[in-house]
Amino acid sequence: MPVRPIDSVAPLATSPLASKFAVTHLWLPVAIGLPVFTLLMGFGGDQWVADHLFRLEGGHWALQDAFVTRTLVHKAGKWLSTAAALVAILLCFHHWRKGRDRTLRWALLYVVIAMALGTGVISLLKSLVPMECPWDLLRYGGHQPFIGLFTVRPSGMSPQACFPAGHASAGYAWLCLYFFALLWRPAWRWAGLWIGLGAGLVFGIGQQLRGAHFLSHDIATAMICWLLSLGLYLIVKRVLIRRQLDRPNRQEANA
Repeated sequence: MPVRPIDSVAPLATSPLASKFAVTHLWLPVAIGLPVFTLLMGFGGDQWVADHLFRLEGGHWALQDAFVTRTLVHKAGKWLSTAAALVAILLCFHHWRKGRDRTLRWALLYVVIAMALGTGVISLLKSLVPMECPWDLLRYGGHQPFIGLFTVRPSGMSPQACFPAGHASAGYAWLCLYFFALLWRPAWRWAGLWIGLGAGLVFGIGQQLRGAHFLSHDIATAMICWLLSLGLYLIVKRVLIRRQLDRPNRQEANA
């Protein structure tokens, strides 16, 4: 079976950072996401959103232990994402052993690495960045004062691991499906994008309703997962292009 060319994928420009692809996939998301994150984290937007949710729930986090938010979204949702990742690993293993579509092999490998990279980096950042969850704060019935992301913490104050949003990364890491589709079936890219956004929003909103995260935590997770997926996509695409360019030379050498 002949290898399907990847000419349908948006070509890399001589200067990638100045290309139309970079504008729509790098600069535009950053230009939107970074100001939104700044308004939420630095100018009280997080508290404004959390205050409304807190009041709607009756002045306490009524949905913290609710079946829908804790069991269905938080636990079962994460299990579903993990199961889907395991399916991707099995498909990748199968196609690298027996599959004949080389582009699909690399696209599946891309998904496996992107999922591990997205969730792994978010988990690492959570362990390194001390920040309280809304339910920890005095403002919402907890026992801790709010300490901003770039504010020096008082000595002796026990650190909490609440930034960025770890659970939402199990959803937003699937933004890699957009780039998977660009590599293999470009017509499916919007479906991949909506799957990743939808899963991340469900997980993120569920945690906000429980008082587990501020909105900025989810914005940060979405941006990090998107940028990691984008960077890995560019690497895999270059590998595929180079292999296609080298193939005629190998065929001539073997003739």
